[in-house]
Amino acid sequence: MALATFAGGCFWCLEAVFSQLKGVDRVESGYCGGFNANPSYEEVCSGSTGHAEAVRISFDPLQISYRQLLHVFFAIHDPTTRNRQGADVGTQYRSAIFVHSPGQRLDARAVIDELSGAFPDQKPIVTEIADATEFFPAESYHQGYFATNPAQGYCAFVISPKVSAFRREFASLLKRPDR
Repeated sequence: MALATFAGGCFWCLEAVFSQLKGVDRVESGYCGGFNANPSYEEVCSGSTGHAEAVRISFDPLQISYRQLLHVFFAIHDPTTRNRQGADVGTQYRSAIFVHSPGQRLDARAVIDELSGAFPDQKPIVTEIADATEFFPAESYHQGYFATNPAQGYCAFVISPKVSAFRREFASLLKRPDR
């Protein structure tokens, strides 16, 4: 298994999508890229820790490539807004790729170059590429949040449409394409 760590706004959205990909063994919501140990959700939301809401993905590179994960990542969030995703504003919602190897750094840079100019108004991609720092798992109630709370307001009105669009665009990569 290999690891990928991405931040792109709310970790509930990222986890809901990446957990549906074949070759993905586990997706864990948490915090990465900050400067203090064991931050809480409240501390991260305050913007005072430097951490981003992120997901750590354990995947089988023989079933899904890191580049495929990157393409999904760029399709499910707006990588052209600095420290913001929709109504969520602050460094904790930044777009970031936390790389685990030099090869991942090269792949991230190559995919960003490939997608340059692909976003509305040809806005530049502002996604940060940084070495993976210690990942701190989020509190247990954040894990699998969309799967266990699909009727909750944010899940129903923000995450569900994102998941539906993702499932249409990446049907060939789904664990269960019929759902």
